[in-house]
Amino acid sequence: MEATFVRRELIAPLPPPLAARGLLGFARQRLFGGVLNTVLTLVSLLLVIIVLPPLLRFLIIDAIWSGTSRTDCLAETLGRPVGACWPFVTAKFRQFMYGFYPEAEQWRVNVTYAIGVILLVPLLIPRVPYKTLNAIAFFGLFPLVAFVLLVGGMLWLPQVETRLWGGMLVTLVITFTGIIGSLPLGVLLALGRASRLPVVRMICVIFIEFWRGVPLVTVLFFATYMLPLFLPGNWRIDPMARVLIGVVLFAGAYMAEVVRGGLQAVPRGQYEGATALGLGYWRMMGYVIMPQALKHVIPGIVNSFIALFKDTTLVLIVAIFDMLGQLRAAFADPNWATPVTLFTGFAFTGIIYLVISFAMSRYALYTERRLDTGARR
Repeated sequence: MEATFVRRELIAPLPPPLAARGLLGFARQRLFGGVLNTVLTLVSLLLVIIVLPPLLRFLIIDAIWSGTSRTDCLAETLGRPVGACWPFVTAKFRQFMYGFYPEAEQWRVNVTYAIGVILLVPLLIPRVPYKTLNAIAFFGLFPLVAFVLLVGGMLWLPQVETRLWGGMLVTLVITFTGIIGSLPLGVLLALGRASRLPVVRMICVIFIEFWRGVPLVTVLFFATYMLPLFLPGNWRIDPMARVLIGVVLFAGAYMAEVVRGGLQAVPRGQYEGATALGLGYWRMMGYVIMPQALKHVIPGIVNSFIALFKDTTLVLIVAIFDMLGQLRAAFADPNWATPVTLFTGFAFTGIIYLVISFAMSRYALYTERRLDTGARR
């Protein structure tokens, strides 16, 4: 029989655990948690040190904040290095926002923006009640109100042709229409591609593959210049409407593949359970399958929305001046021709695109975490 060993000395106390919370804990876990993380952190820090100081010097420290012409932004006039020429942005701000929309009617654009924000903000806050009415007002009534306000030609509002639209107005109109139209179209196409009916499946596959195989530039060019050749002589479609239709069809094809990935991620047991409960196809998709599928592909959906928002700059090739197009048109003004005007304009538009895209991605991340209740322990 083996003798039982009994330790008579106390074990030496272990060192206290490393801090897991706070700034120090975050740095140890996320920034210096291993050799690879440490190297990447140091390289990133080096890049920030190289890029950030010149950028801040150009945008803020050496920038010109007031002036009335190009002479106020010339190094020869000031006798020092000159950064961003912000008076150029101030002088052209209305052009960047409204394009050539008549100045006396620009209040209609502002009212449209205000109504959109008032309806959108409560829709994005989970605790605000009456979500159904809010969604009906935003997705159903707001497009009609925006059309009446922006186009006019009815009630007491004079008509403003879309060829006068430009700047941020065109960017937001194309983005909003593309988002509102592409998501339901993509859902229907994804369901059709997953259908057991051969004819429906084949039509959806052909539609998706056709639009995915054609560049957006070609779609815009065809919708603007080629489509009128195939219409009867007395048919005329507004150029902006043709662009909006082309963008919706193009974005809907890509959205269909994103949604189809979400449908494939739903376990087969969910379909069987919904069928066992006696739910029909559309009720099963609406109440059981589609909510889970869309939750799985929130990053992909938002990625498509951000790409659509940035791709609106391509409408410049069909003579529709979005914000970037108005910026390039403003460069032709000799009153603001300086060596830094070009960089100032692109910095201004880049900041706007970055802020909006970053806000969309952050809200999508918040929504993803809020809906990810099944993975919590």
